[in-house]
Amino acid sequence: MAYETLELLINGKFRQGSDGKTEPVLNPATEDVLGQLPHASPADLDEALAASEAGFQIWKGMTALARQAIMEKAARILEDRTDAIAETLSLEMGKPVGEAKMEMGFTIDVLRWYGEEGKRAYGRLVPSRIPGMRCMVTSEPVGPVAAFVAWNFPGVNVMRKVGGALGAGCSIIIKASEETPGTAVAIARAFQDAGLPDGVLNLVFGVPSDVSEHLLASPIPKKLSFTGSVPVGKHLQKLAADTLKRCTMELGGHSPVLIFEDADIEKTAQAAAGGKFRNAGQVCVSPTRFYVQKNKIDQFADAFVAAAKNVKVGNGMEDGVAMGPLVGERRLAVMQDFVDDAVKHGAELMTGGARRGNQGWFYEPTVLKNVPDDAMIMNEEPFGPIAPIAAFSDLDDALAKANKLDFGLAAYAFTHDPKRIAALEAGIDAGLVGINSFMISTPETPFGGVNESGYGSEGGIEGLDAYLRTKFVTETV
Repeated sequence: MAYETLELLINGKFRQGSDGKTEPVLNPATEDVLGQLPHASPADLDEALAASEAGFQIWKGMTALARQAIMEKAARILEDRTDAIAETLSLEMGKPVGEAKMEMGFTIDVLRWYGEEGKRAYGRLVPSRIPGMRCMVTSEPVGPVAAFVAWNFPGVNVMRKVGGALGAGCSIIIKASEETPGTAVAIARAFQDAGLPDGVLNLVFGVPSDVSEHLLASPIPKKLSFTGSVPVGKHLQKLAADTLKRCTMELGGHSPVLIFEDADIEKTAQAAAGGKFRNAGQVCVSPTRFYVQKNKIDQFADAFVAAAKNVKVGNGMEDGVAMGPLVGERRLAVMQDFVDDAVKHGAELMTGGARRGNQGWFYEPTVLKNVPDDAMIMNEEPFGPIAPIAAFSDLDDALAKANKLDFGLAAYAFTHDPKRIAALEAGIDAGLVGINSFMISTPETPFGGVNESGYGSEGGIEGLDAYLRTKFVTETV
C-alpha cells in the first residue's frame, strides 16, 4: 500500500516548503508515520497569493466550455486513480477503504456537477424604461478564493471548494487538513495533469492559525469558504471582515432524529445505526440526538443496540470492516468524557463506552438510553460513535427538543402521518431535513446550515452562485 507523496502546490509546481518545516502524518489505525508534510512559509504563502491573482486572470478569461473540458479531464483522471487515492484516504483518515471509494465517487460527481453547471451561470435582460437602452444583469466570478477544510471527508470537503470555485471561473488557494493531506495532494495532481493553468489551484499546509491569518489579511482573495467547527468559523469570519471578503460557512451540527410511534421501529433503528456509525460518527450531519416517542423507546433502543453490536470495528484496509478509528488520539478522551458525563447524569450505558484495544484510536460503538437533557452529549456535538437516546411525548415536545440548541445544520424525522410530516418540514429549524431518510446530500442539491451551523450553501445552483457576483450594465445604442 503506497501513500501519496506529500507536497505543496504553488503556481503549478509541486514542492516542499522553502523553510524546511514539516510535521508527521499518522495512520490512526496503527499510529505509524505515513509521511512528512511540508509547511508553507510566509514567503510561500505570498507566492501562492500572487499565483492565484495571476491564475484568476487566465481562468476567468477562458470560456465556460473550455473550463468544463479541463474539469472533465480531471474527473476522468480521478476515476482512473480512484483505487489508489481511496487507499491513501483510508490510511490517513481511518475509514474503511470501501467507504473511501464511495467518497471518491461522490467527489468526482461534485467536480462534474460544477463543471457542467458553470456553463449555465446565466444572466438576464430587464425591460428598459428608456427607448434604445438595454439593461443587462450578468454573473461573473467573484475572484481568487481562500478555502479551509476539515479532515473528516478529505476528498469531498476539498472538491466542494475547488469544484465550486473553478466552475464559476475563480482561482483558489486551499489549505486542506494537516491530518489528512494526501487525498488533497492526489486531487491537485489530477488537476495539473488535466492541464489546469498554473496558479488556478494552489494547495498549502502549515500551522492553521498562521496560514489563515496570513491569507485572509491579504486583499487578493475576494472570498472565504470554510468547513469546520463553529468557534474556528467565527474567528475566520472576523479575520475576513477586515477586507470584506464574502464568506460561506459550513460549520458544526448536532442533528436530532425524531422517531414517532407509527414509524417502522426495527427498520428505522437499523438505518439510524448505519448513519450514526458511518465514518465513526465523524460527520457534520451525523444523527447525534435520538428522540423516540416514549411508548417505543425500549423497542428502538434494543434494536439499535443489536445493530451496534454487529458493527465490525478495525483497520479500514481490512476486509469486512464497517467502522474505523477516530482520527486522532485526542478524540478518545473526548468520547470518554461524553459517556462518563451522561452516566453521571443518570443515563443507562447499553453497549460500548470504552476504547477498543491499545493500538490505534478505536472507540467502541456506544449506545446510551434515557439520556437527560442536561447531559453534555445532548448539548455539545460529539463527533464520534456515541448514540444518546431519549424520549418525547408528542409532536410539540419533539419539535421543542429538536430546536432547543443553537445548531441548525441537519435534522431527521421518521413518521408516516402526512399532517405530522408537513408540521415537521415547516417546524424543524435546520438547513437540511430528511423525512424517513438519512439521505440529505447530493452534488446537485444545496448543502448548508442555519443559525450557528453557518450560512451559505455548497452544491447545487446555490453552491455555484456562492462564487459569483452580480453586475448590472446599461447599454445605449
